[in-house]
Amino acid sequence: MDSARGYDDLRQDDDPTEGGVGEAQAPVGSDERRMQVRAYNHWVSLLHGRPYPAIDDLEPESIADFGPHSVLLDFSAGVEDPAIQFIGRALREECAVDQSIARISDVPSRSLLSRLTDHYLQIIANRAPIGFEAEFTGTRGHNTMYRGILMPFSSDAQSIDYIYGVINWKELVPADDQAGLDAELAAAIRAPRHDPLPGGVWADGPCAAAPLPEPEIAPVTLDELLAAARDSAAAARVARLRSHAALYRALGRAHDVALAAAADPARLDELLAAADIRVQTRAPMTAIAKLVFGADHDKTRLTEAATVLAWAQRTGIGQGALAHALERVEGGIKGLVASERALRLPDAEDAAPALPLADRAPLAEVAIDSGLGEGAPVVLLGRATATGIVVVGTVGDDAKLAAQVLRRLH
Repeated sequence: MDSARGYDDLRQDDDPTEGGVGEAQAPVGSDERRMQVRAYNHWVSLLHGRPYPAIDDLEPESIADFGPHSVLLDFSAGVEDPAIQFIGRALREECAVDQSIARISDVPSRSLLSRLTDHYLQIIANRAPIGFEAEFTGTRGHNTMYRGILMPFSSDAQSIDYIYGVINWKELVPADDQAGLDAELAAAIRAPRHDPLPGGVWADGPCAAAPLPEPEIAPVTLDELLAAARDSAAAARVARLRSHAALYRALGRAHDVALAAAADPARLDELLAAADIRVQTRAPMTAIAKLVFGADHDKTRLTEAATVLAWAQRTGIGQGALAHALERVEGGIKGLVASERALRLPDAEDAAPALPLADRAPLAEVAIDSGLGEGAPVVLLGRATATGIVVVGTVGDDAKLAAQVLRRLH
């Protein structure tokens, strides 16, 4: 079973148990994930401010990276049976087809190519790229894990009349062969070990003057951490299933970037300047969020990401530990963000009491029948004009709203 979803922003409300093959049950390798992300990034690079990239800008035969794993569908003559303009070499070989296949109706059933073309109508409906992953039994009888992406293209910058798909796959070991390997591994573990005994080292022996060198650990630079975080952020956008895990991984790497940036502020300033990102004094982690997820990312999602990073900094989460910490947070990211916002609100007991409504001097009196008893609180919604304020509505049944307005007037 497989299912697909559009490329949304940082969403936390997806069901991690959604149907299909999840990462925990049947993991797809990192190369497969990176290929999907690279294909999506290539699609984004061709947008140039348009709703869809121009089909004239796409040259699948010249893309050495994922071109051999791709197919180009042509809808210019209708959506009932699209034409196939291109099939990459690796995909042709895997499906045992050649370039003579002209239309989707010619695609062999139960082939990897059919798994890719089955989703094309979802692109038309969603008008956005679609990522998907699943497992199926192919014509050779072997289980195959695959991960793919379909991306819309246009010949007039308005309508979708081409779709470009990229897919990668991994054939699983047959069950009988896997059982045999498991049995051999179990036998090897049970067998007695014959590890050579290490030679003794005496204070005045030959090894005393030549101590073992300390292992060299290559430092990871801020730029390298940022590149990895950006890859994870892109993967979180295109993750089909287990979206919580993909998002937590992206935020975890963003936190690693924040920690490294604190140790290398000069390089951080250079990266921010190159990306034209300004640091907000009240919310410094917003700059890190923009650096990782993109300054043009949805503002609400950026704010939530920045809140998570600020929480990680405030609570002393170490490098590489944020993703696991988020898994244990009650209510997930939404619960965490709500708790952090609540901490920033003034404590009702510590705040100075607001002047009661009855004791406030009137600014004006408006002849409006509110239907309320004398002295009852009512909130007016108005619009400023050149000569004053025009009242457009009243709210008289919300005591909490009235109390909030009073605090704002204090």
